[in-house]
Amino acid sequence: MRAFLAILAAAVALLAGQADAQPRARDLGVPFEGTPGPLNAITDVAGVTVGQVTLIEDAPADPQRKVRTGITAILPRGRDTLNLPVFGAYFALNGNGEMTGAHWIEESGQVEGPIALTNTHSVGIVRDAIIAWRVRAGPPDPSGYWWSLPVVAETWDGDLNDINGFHVRPEHVWRALDEAKGGPVAEGNVGGGTGMICHEFKCGIGTASRVVQVNERPFVVGALVQANYGVRSTLRIAGVPVGAHLPVAHSPADDSGSIIIVIATDAPLLPTQLKRVARRAGMGLARLGSYAGNGSGDIFIAFSTANRDALTGAAVARAEFLNNETLNSLFEATVQATEEAIVNAMVAARDMTGTEGHSAKALPHRDLVRLLRRYRRYEPRASAR
Repeated sequence: MRAFLAILAAAVALLAGQADAQPRARDLGVPFEGTPGPLNAITDVAGVTVGQVTLIEDAPADPQRKVRTGITAILPRGRDTLNLPVFGAYFALNGNGEMTGAHWIEESGQVEGPIALTNTHSVGIVRDAIIAWRVRAGPPDPSGYWWSLPVVAETWDGDLNDINGFHVRPEHVWRALDEAKGGPVAEGNVGGGTGMICHEFKCGIGTASRVVQVNERPFVVGALVQANYGVRSTLRIAGVPVGAHLPVAHSPADDSGSIIIVIATDAPLLPTQLKRVARRAGMGLARLGSYAGNGSGDIFIAFSTANRDALTGAAVARAEFLNNETLNSLFEATVQATEEAIVNAMVAARDMTGTEGHSAKALPHRDLVRLLRRYRRYEPRASAR
């Protein structure tokens, strides 16, 4: 009886969350390929938790300067991330950006600790705060040191945020890490995506997932993006040339900005295979019309929550992994989840006025639906949440 009541309470809480949630791309009739997980989020990968702190306020010293920033933290193994790494890999499609800890990921094939997303000029303080959090919250490694090379990635929010005011502080990072949880993930103007713009629409954080079968075994692939890239003219959604129909008066000539894409899976993959998965995120990005311009920082990271026992520090360990010949469905799922996560980020975002009066308009939902209908791509369906 108690178990039944707990399940009922969880269901009521989830429905309450649905009622308060912003619409997502599927709610507007945007068609996507593949089968999403129950939440259509990176947290469909069991054990993955996400914490976000959003900072929206006036800068203390100057009311003309606005704070529009934050932090998003992904913990691959939830609280166990403190002491247990995951196999991982990263890939830079275009490297005008930053992801700390990348050299050790490349060398070791492991992601050790959280993955944090923030604005360009807050990378240092977020990195240092993660180290302090790990020292405070967990025991030292077997050598007796709290050794850490945190993974912190960034995109530029200086158009809307007082980026040189350095408003992200250690306590914000600690709160995001301590409050990270499973379940639905807030999207749009939240966390590290608070001040972000993509395809010249207000954008931010977005997420999606896919469930695939490999040799009759079900696996989940989840994506989370912090999107801040692209020009309007190239934007395509579900194949519809949305950008051509919704132009802006003064558009930059080149694709710039940045996007960070985090791919999680519970499929047992080795680091070399995860590198292949990370590369495929760029194909999902391309579906939206990005060509990874010279000024863009397009950096992707992929990790697997499988092989827990192989990563406990034993001198000799055994790891399970899929045959390379079976990876195609995971590649396809990565492309699909990435594409939908970016559209979810745009759909969830809202108009924002930021520092020194700069503003960004959100993607107009009615216009998007009109264009989907015009191109016969409209596909109404139940919400993925």
